[in-house]
Amino acid sequence: TVKQPALRLSVRVQTRGRKSEIVGVENSQLKVKTNSPPTDGCTNRDVTKQLAEAFGVPPTNVRLKSGAKSRDKTFLIEDPCRVPAWLSAVAFR
Repeated sequence: TVKQPALRLSVRVQTRGRKSEIVGVENSQLKVKTNSPPTDGCTNRDVTKQLAEAFGVPPTNVRLKSGAKSRDKTFLIEDPCRVPAWLSAVAFR
């Protein structure tokens, strides 16, 4: 198989929602809701899990590059297996 180039995503996170979900694109950022509290890395783990599922990769292929303690984060997706429809509006290499 051919390895896909890594994708970098700009993500805006809303914590303590009713459910965890990828909402869509707002202001050139992917908006992700999480029902996790913003403590002890819970939010980052939940968003990592959601992105891994969306791209069809294991969570180890999703890395938080910046914004660990911010609601604005940058994630790196390595070797994505599938490409969600919302990707073209938020991804940059």
